Parts: sequence; structure tokens; C-alpha cells
Amino acid sequence: MGFPSLRHPIVLAPLAGGPSTPALAAAVTRAGGLGFLAAGYLSAEALDRRIHETRALTGGALGVNLFCLRPRPVDAAAIAAYAAELEPEARGLGVALGEPVFEDDEWGDKLAVVREAQVEVVSTTFDCPDAEVVGSLQETRASVWVTVCSPKEAARAQAVGADAVVVQGSEAGGHRGSFDDAGDDLPLFELLQLVATEVELPLVAAGGIVDGAGIAAALAAGARAAQLGTAFLLCPEAGTHDAHRRALAAGGATAVTRAFTGRRARGIVNEFMRRHPDAPAAYPQVHHLTAPLRAAARNAGDADSFNLWAGEGLRGVRELPAASLVAQLAAEAAAAS
Repeated sequence: MGFPSLRHPIVLAPLAGGPSTPALAAAVTRAGGLGFLAAGYLSAEALDRRIHETRALTGGALGVNLFCLRPRPVDAAAIAAYAAELEPEARGLGVALGEPVFEDDEWGDKLAVVREAQVEVVSTTFDCPDAEVVGSLQETRASVWVTVCSPKEAARAQAVGADAVVVQGSEAGGHRGSFDDAGDDLPLFELLQLVATEVELPLVAAGGIVDGAGIAAALAAGARAAQLGTAFLLCPEAGTHDAHRRALAAGGATAVTRAFTGRRARGIVNEFMRRHPDAPAAYPQVHHLTAPLRAAARNAGDADSFNLWAGEGLRGVRELPAASLVAQLAAEAAAAS
């Protein structure tokens, strides 16, 4: 399929874990951008339902993001120590901690779902899919995008036949998409420049962009489109939790943490992050460990005890319907070009 034709160079970030909804993805696509659904944390059956729900709302192009997870060595003793550290908080919320296990987020079953649905764009994060997987998706005419955080990762994506790379700068909210989670973060525009010299693929710029000026700057730096996530979190179509919405509206500092999931992710600084600065690097083991605790905190509306993912541009977030936001962003980008 190559790179999809878009009326506006605006891509909705996948927003796994709640904010991603069929209504949000469809609204962005109908407005001339590219709407994405997040497959992460869903069952394959739930993903299939969401794709069909989105197709019922728009006949335009749709993207789906998949977690590409491979087993990696983890420090079991460090995970056990972290569990002991978290135990008093879990008791206080009346829940038991989860089992810190590895699982691949139903990778194979979800690949089958997106192939069967003939999704127009399939993006991956956390690792690089094999060339055979890329080819099998392209056989269904899907455009395959790989999220990268370094020139080396971009080169690997090109080598397996990816159609584009999502270049994620350090400003981005949510999880880092890097293959090894090592911590070598670069700001978006520096990273765009380096990746552009390494590969001959279309670049999608991601990280801290919340307005048209940021989109225009990304395009001027060589990107084909800009991927925005935090900018859409206050849209009424988003499934963003009410406590998360209030925290976004209030502003505040963001920082990168492993406290919630064992993988580096940027969110609004809260008490949980401050209490647990030294969580081990172990994803998805720590994610499963803290999942009951975070769910209980959400149910209680306790914004200090669950993840409030947001990028560095959160102060520019607007509370608008998604279609209106896309129109405003496109007009601002055109004026800034």
C-alpha cells in the first residue's frame, strides 16, 4: 500500500489503555487525518469488535497499533522487592497485586485479526517485527509502520521492509517505543534529522506536538505526517478517565517513569511516581503486578495512584470534538507553513 493519502498530515496516536475508542479513531479519519485504534491490552476478540465498530462509523482508512513483545531477561529478585514495596499500597486499596508474568499481548491472534480485517495501516511498538510478518501484512495491502527511537532502530525497520517509521522523540507521552528500553532518548527534531540520514522511508513525527505550528515544523524537518496523542486526550470521543482529564486540564510537570509498568513512559508527575523512583525494568511483568492497584485507584478517582500518560506539550491541549480539533490543527499548520 505504501504511505496512505491523507487530506491532512495528522495521525492519531494509538493511546492504549483506555483513551483509544472507535468513535475517536473514526472522527479523526472522517476529518481528513488517520485514525488509529490501540490493540494493546485488548483481547483479539475485543480488537476485532472495535475494528468493526470503527468501520461502521467511517469508510476511510484505519490504523491499528500492535505491541511487538519478545521475552527478555528480567531480575526476578528486583521484581519481588518491588512487589514488597507496593504491598502496603495494595492493602490500602483493598486489592492483591497481580502476577508478574510475561505474555505477548496475543501477538499472533491480533496479527490474524488485522490481516482478516484488511486494516489499511498497521503500526508496531516495543520491537521490530520480522520480515515475514511485515510481508504477510503487506500482502493484505496494509502499510506497515514501525515505531523507532533511534537511527539504528530505523535502519532495522527499513531492513525488514517497513513502509514507514514513526519517529518518537523524548517529549512523547506514554510508553517509549524503543526496542530495548535502554534510555537513550533524543528530542524529536534532533532524532528526525538523524533518522532522515539513515533511512529512505517516510517519517511520521511523534512527540510533544499539540498544535499546528508543531505539525508545520515536523513537516519542514522532513516528516510526511505528525502523530499526536496527548492533543486528543480531552476530546469527548476519547475514553480518557475523568481523573486523568482533570489532571490534564490542570497542567503540571511530566517525567519518565518505570513505576507503573516496568517500561519507561512519560506521564504527569503524581505521588505514585514520587514514591517509586526505582522500579525495575521488566515489561510486561511490572504492568501485570500493578494492574489491580491501578484499576482500584481509577475506580476511586485517585489520580495520585495510577498512570496519567501525557507528553510535554500538555499545556496546549484543547477540549474540542475530534473533528473540530483536526480542522483547527490543519488550519494552524497551513498558516505556519
